[in-house]
Amino acid sequence: MGVPKEPGWLVDARRRLGTREAAGSANSPTILGWAKRLGTRVLGMIYNADSVPWCGVFVADCLQQDGIVPAAIAVRATSWSAWGQALRPERLAPGAVLVFARPGGGHVGFYIGEDPTAYHVLGGNQGDAVTIARVAKARCIARRWPAGRPVIGKPVQRAARTPISNDEA
Repeated sequence: MGVPKEPGWLVDARRRLGTREAAGSANSPTILGWAKRLGTRVLGMIYNADSVPWCGVFVADCLQQDGIVPAAIAVRATSWSAWGQALRPERLAPGAVLVFARPGGGHVGFYIGEDPTAYHVLGGNQGDAVTIARVAKARCIARRWPAGRPVIGKPVQRAARTPISNDEA
């Protein structure tokens, strides 16, 4: 059996592309289901509305489905900056967890590639959905990989075809 091209948590994350928040005061049963499966112990809070930033919920549930313990207080994006093991930028591989600074908080998602100015991030709560977005490299505050799991793959160069995101909340 050969080495997988992508880690299991990233394969799972790709299957979730297109999942959206519910409009208005309604809530997505899918997103709330992820939070319920994770529970308050992992999330660090009672999570009961998809209007609360859910990028950390998305990352935590994808990882947990692959048997990986998520970050403590997983709903808080910046808590992922101390999780797992650090990766240097030149060692990134698809599935790496990237943490970004943003006004009012942070953002977390999975690395799938990069161009000269931005990382291409598969993440939740990007424009209120699970999407692939370009996020400025200058905003990245941490690059992480699950402890005890071998890094598979290498940096992936991609074309910059879409504007840089500023909508991750």
